[in-house]
Amino acid sequence: MKSHDIRAVFFDVDGTLTSFTTHEVPASTITALQRLRECGVLVFICTGRAPSQFEVVARMLPVEFDGIVAANGQYCFNAQGFLDTRPIDGDDVAVIVDWLDRNPDVVATFSECDYVYFNRITPAMEATWNQLGKTAPTRFVDDPHTRPFTHETFQISPFITPEQEAELVGLCRNVTGVRWHPDFTDMIPADGGKPRGIRCFMEHHGFSREQTMAFGDGGNDMAMLQFAGVGVAMGNANDEVKAVADYVTDDVDHDGIMNALLHFGILQ
Repeated sequence: MKSHDIRAVFFDVDGTLTSFTTHEVPASTITALQRLRECGVLVFICTGRAPSQFEVVARMLPVEFDGIVAANGQYCFNAQGFLDTRPIDGDDVAVIVDWLDRNPDVVATFSECDYVYFNRITPAMEATWNQLGKTAPTRFVDDPHTRPFTHETFQISPFITPEQEAELVGLCRNVTGVRWHPDFTDMIPADGGKPRGIRCFMEHHGFSREQTMAFGDGGNDMAMLQFAGVGVAMGNANDEVKAVADYVTDDVDHDGIMNALLHFGILQ
């Protein structure tokens, strides 16, 4: 297929760069990332993970990224000192903490820049966390009644149903939920999201929206796939994600990233 004028490619992590089956980054994916850089194409991480939670994956990626979009677009940075952040409003944090107090069985993570903690640990949460295998970050427990009011919180991820999510979002002034796992949702500012992170680096580097490509597999990737010039859904994505993509590639374990880059002529 004729090559698109792509200057930057944004990659989700879990289920896109890393496999939920092997908990590894496929060799073909590492090769694809390296070849993109050799061709002068900028490569970015675009993940729901907080910056501190990306380190466990970074060790499996011998690639220098041009920037990281973390916390679903709320914390963007690069190795040269670029930084753009958008924390959750303190009033909305207070509403969420109050709701958690009234629903004491609900577990949630609170994502700061360099620290992510749970309000509590439960067996159900541990079962979900263990699905990440060796890509699961270290777990910490802390008090959400104190830290969010002395530290900026970029994302809160409660283990709740879609119905509970709708209830909680309705109580907040400027919060939305983006869900990449059936067991929990990532709550972020309603005017945030992964497209916000892409725009940050568009402005910083001077490339256009049409010159971007994005790869993802989860519900929190849908807006990113729709926003990018070319949005690619992994073969392991669900049908809802595939429906908004420009192209559906093979799954992560069958060279999905490399195959899509070859299909579009980004790599030869």
